[in-house]
Amino acid sequence: MAQSFDPSRYAVLIVEDDALVRAEAVDLCEEAGFTAYEAKNADQAIRMLERHSEIRVLFTDVEMPGTMDGLKLARAVRDRWPPVAIIVTSGRMKVETTDMPENGLFFAKPYPPRGIIKALNDIAAQIQN
Repeated sequence: MAQSFDPSRYAVLIVEDDALVRAEAVDLCEEAGFTAYEAKNADQAIRMLERHSEIRVLFTDVEMPGTMDGLKLARAVRDRWPPVAIIVTSGRMKVETTDMPENGLFFAKPYPPRGIIKALNDIAAQIQN
């Protein structure tokens, strides 16, 4: 018999410099039952990851100010926190599979809310197994 899934045990870190887009992504993740943390740039994201071991998904935009863009952040997270799943988004850049860290997912903006929720649920199911 399968155990029931509780998405609130896992947190998503949304990294987005646009406050409105970030707030919408936070709402989307919380509506799906996940705990959501937010950061405006990669430096804040790294600090959040260092503080919150329950973060199991990085959901980052590519273009943002600071010391690194979302793709560099994704690669840094893959190296330092291998269990963290990675979702990358962009409204301007076409991101190729070769640009992504292993097992990363890409969604073009505007991303489909149902697609994001499905990806989060799929990731959480993999974490649980």
